[in-house]
Amino acid sequence: MRNLLLLLSVLLLLLSLPLSPPAAADTTWRWPLDPPPRVLRPFDPPERPWLPGHRGADLAAEPGQDVLAAGSGHVHFAGTVANTPVVSISHGDLRTTYLPVETDLARGDPVTNGQVIGTVAATPRHCPERACLHWGLLRGPDYLDPLSLLGTVPVRLLPRSP
Repeated sequence: MRNLLLLLSVLLLLLSLPLSPPAAADTTWRWPLDPPPRVLRPFDPPERPWLPGHRGADLAAEPGQDVLAAGSGHVHFAGTVANTPVVSISHGDLRTTYLPVETDLARGDPVTNGQVIGTVAATPRHCPERACLHWGLLRGPDYLDPLSLLGTVPVRLLPRSP
């Protein structure tokens, strides 16, 4: 009985902790563009990994505009994927991605919050209507809403799938 009460107390304590966006320890987050841009297309995760969706947020940008590190970390990847220049930064257990971004950075380079990591590439365009920056966020293999780093999206609890 005592163990059950202890378990219930711990569970109640965990449930009472405030919810916060996913973040690596000691990281302050910021917009990857300055000034903060308009969101052209929000995060829209697919129901299943193989189904269509949008695994990031498209932000209004101009070709040649500076792209800033959303948080401090190390370059995880800087190169081309499917003819599109991509930069990915590791922030502990999180990784932010930016495309299309031209950069001189290389894997392993340290970056600080707000540091210019490259510029929005003129081509190929990610958004059909205008130039944009696709900003993504991953924790392991799971895509998350990058806007959650900024506290701009409401937290919704959904039931776990079987």
